[in-house]
Amino acid sequence: MSRSRQKPPQRIRIPIQELNAIVERTRSGPLPEAEQAILKAAVATLARVTTELESTQTTLARVKRVLFGSPTETTAAVLGEEETAGSPSAEAQTDPAAAGATRPAADGSEAEPGTLAASASDGQDTPPPGEKTKRPGHGRNGAEDYPRAPRIALTHATLKHGDPCPEPGCDGRLYVQRREPAVLVRVTGVAPLAAQVYELERLRCGLCGTVFTADPPAGVGEAKYDETAAAMIALLKYGCGLPFHRIQRLERALAIPLPAATQWEVVQQAAARITPAFAELAEQAAEGTVLYNDDTTMRILNFTQAARVEALPPGARADRTGVFTAGLVAETEHGPIALFKTGPCHAGEHLAEVLDQRETTDPPIQMSDGLARNKPGDHSTLAASCIPHARRKYVEVAEAFPEEVAFVLRTLREIFRTDQKAKRNGLSPPERLLLHQQESAPHMQALNDWMTRQFAEHTVEPNSGLGEAISYMQNHWQKLTLFLRVPGAPLDNNICERALKKAILHRKNALFYRTLNGARVGDLFMSLIHTAELHQIEPFHYLVALLRHNAAVVLDPSAWMPWNYTQALAVAESELAAN
Repeated sequence: MSRSRQKPPQRIRIPIQELNAIVERTRSGPLPEAEQAILKAAVATLARVTTELESTQTTLARVKRVLFGSPTETTAAVLGEEETAGSPSAEAQTDPAAAGATRPAADGSEAEPGTLAASASDGQDTPPPGEKTKRPGHGRNGAEDYPRAPRIALTHATLKHGDPCPEPGCDGRLYVQRREPAVLVRVTGVAPLAAQVYELERLRCGLCGTVFTADPPAGVGEAKYDETAAAMIALLKYGCGLPFHRIQRLERALAIPLPAATQWEVVQQAAARITPAFAELAEQAAEGTVLYNDDTTMRILNFTQAARVEALPPGARADRTGVFTAGLVAETEHGPIALFKTGPCHAGEHLAEVLDQRETTDPPIQMSDGLARNKPGDHSTLAASCIPHARRKYVEVAEAFPEEVAFVLRTLREIFRTDQKAKRNGLSPPERLLLHQQESAPHMQALNDWMTRQFAEHTVEPNSGLGEAISYMQNHWQKLTLFLRVPGAPLDNNICERALKKAILHRKNALFYRTLNGARVGDLFMSLIHTAELHQIEPFHYLVALLRHNAAVVLDPSAWMPWNYTQALAVAESELAAN
């Protein structure tokens, strides 16, 4: 039986002392039925783990899932509450893992890459008993979901407008239903990169020997690799996490030779051409009102000590050995902007480098976890801390302190339900702030009072797991409650941690960057691709536009951002058509 079809076993907790006692009792005679079941479960677990360890496809993550089940940190799952069909799921947003983000990328831990994000309800829209709710997003894709597919209009083979109805006994006339044509969507397989071979006729003069060669079709150009090829390779590599050698193997299966070294040359040349657009993104991100930042570990294979020292940010120790990919997402007047930077710099140093370009005097809101390395140096910011990071410390000790953790998780759940209400109602930042002050402030005050009593009444040992969770939250309380004082302050860093999945996916599949230059090329493409995705723009179409109109991008990169490039593209294409 395949693993995917195996029924998940019922999990029971057996202290090792109890298991040892049962084994001892087997010497004196038959065991009671209940103890036989316990011993049988222990043996079954050992057999299952042994089978997994002997498999060539075993990973540590798979073994963890076998032993502990799939991890989830929703309040209902942690507290063992029963979820009903209409139960609110706002608590899914109180944790990056539950909301589709990675685990804290700063500590190097890694989650399976993905783009799923849990939607949340504040509990006010719970349907009446007996009423079923329709789950969105589970239908088939219609013709409108293929905006770039060519539309081919077909007429009826034997009938036309005005013809008599062919039905026996009917004297009516046929009329074309122009607004309601029948639609057939036909999906075909094509190679990510295809090749065309043009055989240009050549004529040679028999007297002088001059050779005359036919011209290629208009728009083909002389370069072997078109802009679309560079955009596709970059999207597969830096947007989808496919290493060069896998792309090579895929194209070989389609009879298109595309060596990994050639792919690198193509994207390296393309990166140099669209660097102005990347630089413009960084300048506009510096003016953001809210800046989210975090980092994750990365590896550069050929990274000499001299290159490392040269790449170190100002003030960093020369003996620093770590390599990181720092991610930054900025909320600007035009929408979100994502930036990546790989090297021996932390998230705070990357943020400081971006803020060096800031012209606005008002300090931005900065959202991150509680690590000191996320601070942007001497730059002034309104620091906010990620509530899910503080919440997770309670989740980790839920088994030892079930009642205390239940109070904290249920309190925080109300905060996120209020935030979801604000988002769903489209409240402005000041209106959202007022709503939180009315509904969330009493809950946060009750939580703060509860934490204070735990230490004041000596009901919690400060060095225990619960004590450490309380201390962490108290030490970051001002930053955790910034959303109660500043309009627009977020509750979590999920958007940045989701962005870092691009880097984590690359690390998981390609394992490393070969050189620092290769890392910079990857950062450039990841930034452009993910920013386009955040604006719901097709990254491939955007990259092609930047490459084909490189001269115009260099002259005015601000006109070629993901949120406005279509206007500049229309003007450039109309000028080309006129010429």
